[in-house]
Amino acid sequence: MAYSQAECVIKNIIREIGQECAHYGETVSETLVAFMVKAVVLDPSNGFNMDRNLTRSDVQKLVKICVDRLLDQKHPSLDTVKMQVYFDMNYTNREEFLDEHHRVLESRLSIVSREITDNRARTREELESLYRKIVSYILLRSGLGSPTDIKVVREATAALQSVFPQSELGTFLSLSKKDKERQLKELTMIVTGIRLFNKDCGKGGEGIDNLPAILNEAIPATTQHIDSQLQTSQEQAYRYTAILEKATENPLRMKDLEPLMIKEALFNLRQYEVFLNIILSDIITCAQEVEMMIKQLAAQMEQLKMTVQAKTAVPTSQVYPIFIALSGLWTSFQDETVLLSVLSNLITHLGPFLGAHEDLYNAQLIQDLLEEVEVKTDVFRIKESMGTRVNVNDFKKVDWLFPETTANFDKLPIQYRGFCGYTFAVTDGLLLPGNPMIGILKYKDRYYTFNSKEAAYAFAENPNKYIEMIGEKAKKRAELIQLLELHQQFETVIPYSQVKVIDKHIKPITRCESSTQTDVHIMQPTIEKGYEWNEWELRRKAIKLANLRQKLTHSVQTNLSHMRRENSTQVYPLKSNGTQTKREDGTRVPRPQIYIAGLRGSNTASLHTVKVNLTRAVDET
Repeated sequence: MAYSQAECVIKNIIREIGQECAHYGETVSETLVAFMVKAVVLDPSNGFNMDRNLTRSDVQKLVKICVDRLLDQKHPSLDTVKMQVYFDMNYTNREEFLDEHHRVLESRLSIVSREITDNRARTREELESLYRKIVSYILLRSGLGSPTDIKVVREATAALQSVFPQSELGTFLSLSKKDKERQLKELTMIVTGIRLFNKDCGKGGEGIDNLPAILNEAIPATTQHIDSQLQTSQEQAYRYTAILEKATENPLRMKDLEPLMIKEALFNLRQYEVFLNIILSDIITCAQEVEMMIKQLAAQMEQLKMTVQAKTAVPTSQVYPIFIALSGLWTSFQDETVLLSVLSNLITHLGPFLGAHEDLYNAQLIQDLLEEVEVKTDVFRIKESMGTRVNVNDFKKVDWLFPETTANFDKLPIQYRGFCGYTFAVTDGLLLPGNPMIGILKYKDRYYTFNSKEAAYAFAENPNKYIEMIGEKAKKRAELIQLLELHQQFETVIPYSQVKVIDKHIKPITRCESSTQTDVHIMQPTIEKGYEWNEWELRRKAIKLANLRQKLTHSVQTNLSHMRRENSTQVYPLKSNGTQTKREDGTRVPRPQIYIAGLRGSNTASLHTVKVNLTRAVDET
């Protein structure tokens, strides 16, 4: 099936599911329906084959299952999925939110800015109207008061006239559009700084809220509210965990608890806790930024007062940079105010996704289930295992990390949000916090913690086995994919907030027929008619260019160089000579021989030597 055709089929399924839910009086978003469709298809118990096209009966079955799940309002899993979808669609990190906020402000001001930059005022009335538009633009951009408040307009006009009198409109109109926009922004910052300084001196500040005081009051209140929500949800999660932990010891008791859906309720509370911690982290960062900006604001105001000191005239080069700095700080205060408001609103809207707990589990039921059960907090569980540690020598193929041997130990990205993967796999979904002090297992560039030494040893023997077990459990409960951050295993189900980051690493498998065609000559040929490859032809042209017939050669010899000339000599090489005569001749030297006489007996009694020369004379031959 082609991609466009498959996309059309998916959209039709989502639309049909939405219409079915609306028929039963339940309004669902397309994002929630799309997530539910993926969750149903992933669940192997539903029998959908990912490698073949869906038939009409498959589509009807898929629609029915999705509608049944979306209409089951008392199921904690549906609340968890709704919470995840809502958070993903409404939460962005601090940097992205501020960038988007500034972009929206710029787009809203673009119409007013265009009316000013495109203005071709000529008459006096047109120039006065243009000046009023500039004042309105400054008020809208700075956010210090309403352009409809006459007192605010008068104060802003007075501040603008001190730095940009109406007589300079002619020069302003002669500028290019970009220069006009740049000057408008600069005037806004200067006027904002002047008004903030006047407010600090008690001479103005109409319509300007005391943002530092508001933030100093709102941030602790929001933090306290989040801490209260966290404490309530954690206490409830601890009770559910204790009930499930006790039930794991008795399989029959665990089977009795399945209709109560306590496990799904635990996932719901843990997901709520994760989101609250994310928001709390942003608010703490906001508090730190506000604290730093308050100090900077006080320092800038003090510097400005020291520069002015009741003078009637001050050089613009000294005060304008301070006014601009004040404006930048106040803009940051406004950003923090908007961010805090959005985070507070997000917390408020996450609360209703916990509503099913009170309906499903009343206090008496929980009290009965907690009989003879000890409720332990996460901190207490970690303290229980503080004395144990993995022995590195027991392992050869895996790496273990400890605080004393690892830099940034507390900042490592722990898998499963810090929960023990082994316990979750073998107990069918029990979430117990891991203790990093036991040792962090590094396996395939991922980090795992465990709630006991025994769990660490068991997991390290065959990590792939338990990782796959967790993946199989997540297929049956899609809310675990985001709760345990299993997006690398399920790349088709990714939070909206992480799409930009993970999209770089996703390589979806596509099957389609494709063909390509390339041009023979993409670039037009360039023929250089003056090109010459022959070396001798180049030499001929060089000589022709030199035109030596009209040139003279000069040489100079000095006292130091007249004895240093180059000399060369030529010699004949040696040769071999030989002669030949008409006859051959030769000579031999005498060869005397010595014999001993008397060996065979003789008249004489003594032996003696006899020297005989048998060589004939030359003349005898």
